[in-house]
Amino acid sequence: MCRIDITFAQNLFFCATEHYMSFNKTIEKSIVSNWNYDALTDYKGATLQFNDVARKIEKVHILLEQVGIKKGDKVALCGRNSAHWAVAFLATLSYGAVAVPILHEFNAEQIHNIVNHSESRILFVGDVVAKTIDTDAMPHLEGIVFLPDFSLLVSRSEQLTYGREHLNELFGKKFPEKFKPSDVCYYEDEEEELALINYTSGTTGFSKGVMLPYRALMGNIDFILERLAYPYMKPHTNMLSILPMAHMYGMAVEFLFPFIYGIHIFFLTRLPSPAIIAQAFSDIKPALIVTVPLIIEKIIRKKVFPKIQNNIMRLLLTMPVISKRVKQKICEQVYEAFGGNAYEIIIGGAALNQEVEAFLNSIDFPYTVGYGTTECAPLIAYCDYKERVLGSCGMPVNGMEVRILSRDPRHVEGEIVTRGRNVMLGYFKNEEATREAIDADGWYHTGDLGTMSADGHIFIRGRKKNMLLCANGQNVYPEEIEDRLNSMAMVSESIVVQRNEKFVAIVHPDYDEAHNLGFTEEDLVNIMEQNRKDLNTNLPSYSKISSVEIHKDEFAKTPKKSIKRYLYQNA
Repeated sequence: MCRIDITFAQNLFFCATEHYMSFNKTIEKSIVSNWNYDALTDYKGATLQFNDVARKIEKVHILLEQVGIKKGDKVALCGRNSAHWAVAFLATLSYGAVAVPILHEFNAEQIHNIVNHSESRILFVGDVVAKTIDTDAMPHLEGIVFLPDFSLLVSRSEQLTYGREHLNELFGKKFPEKFKPSDVCYYEDEEEELALINYTSGTTGFSKGVMLPYRALMGNIDFILERLAYPYMKPHTNMLSILPMAHMYGMAVEFLFPFIYGIHIFFLTRLPSPAIIAQAFSDIKPALIVTVPLIIEKIIRKKVFPKIQNNIMRLLLTMPVISKRVKQKICEQVYEAFGGNAYEIIIGGAALNQEVEAFLNSIDFPYTVGYGTTECAPLIAYCDYKERVLGSCGMPVNGMEVRILSRDPRHVEGEIVTRGRNVMLGYFKNEEATREAIDADGWYHTGDLGTMSADGHIFIRGRKKNMLLCANGQNVYPEEIEDRLNSMAMVSESIVVQRNEKFVAIVHPDYDEAHNLGFTEEDLVNIMEQNRKDLNTNLPSYSKISSVEIHKDEFAKTPKKSIKRYLYQNA
């Protein structure tokens, strides 16, 4: 039995830091070194070992070869996270083609647009997506492959049809003896070569296709190996993949890094409810947890705060000696809710609520907040939870420079810009957008506003495009007001918009709690009005909220669970 150990992990990192190590050759080495270990599992379903993954990759290679896919041709993937999604992605890159991951949450029209705009020749789809798309709307596709069993849903190529019908026979001819580790040999990529095109969720119009080279993938992987895997994690432990792999945050940290390190990845193949996630944490006991603020905040608000916000607990928490033991006990219970085995919980994708973060910080919970964008595949900033500074999203990762475009970066916010190994090549077939995003000196303009401490910790204030300008010229950051409002009575989530010269809060109440307490709509209106008054006592005169509007449905969100603000600006 082949065995991966810390030495292998060290070799991966040191080779990568001395010179560029091919991404596909790194995948190849991980498969060979972990041959008989578990690799990918659909939670509550089948498990693939690394040797199973290798066999399936070879069969996908045969299909791509049959249809005449060449180096640089585009292959799209759209479906919920699954072992077969991972296989199809790895097969695409290790063949030399360019992957086009498409978020399964996009509607049919968006999927059609991305497939057509990317010039994809093959589309892999999951079972839910397969029912929504219109084949005729994607006339240039030569085939649609069904991810659950790699069967053909559509074939416009006789060669593809023949290849699928005779797949086992062709595999047997290619490997007449037993398929062995020595048979694994993948395409050797180069640093600046295009690996994938990732279409951002966007806020208006058609999403932009972010062109990510192999160096950006390896830049992220090298950093995680150095800062997390090698010092704190063992190979062959477990990780749970919750975030969409078609989003770079989930892909890099929950899929590519653990696969290369020899970690067993479990996929939640269906829409994860809080109950399913809680059960999965308990069953899998992941060694590292990667999540977005929404999940953390719901767990803390629903499961933890109600237990500690009674009179007895409030009293105990004011007693210095008792308080320390109580907080330790609370920390243990919260930690156990996440499986009780994670080195740390990495939170990213959106801002973490200040009240929730202050609570986690007060009980010494092992969490940290990172920062990144799709355009950086995704990491820009991170620091270990032991080095974390309250309110910060970390420090620049290896290979990345970060600056604040401000006359006083420590005290006056400015746009965050970055350049380095992780930055994209540009936007696919959109030179104008590329020039707007990356300046002549190679700095990528994130569109985020922030400050940076003397030691390099980054603090984000908000999005440049979300910033509101009041009548007296003062800048107002709606995220800061929303953060306070979201901690008030009966508020589930909110956004602040500007109408003429007034600021309006649109609030989605916590209807579950309202139902439990027997509150009526009129009660909620009165509560929100009191919230508005209380909120305004802590806001400058120029940013006070003029009114609160109740929004009965949850706000529509991007895959990283940020509210799609543009849908509500004129609501």
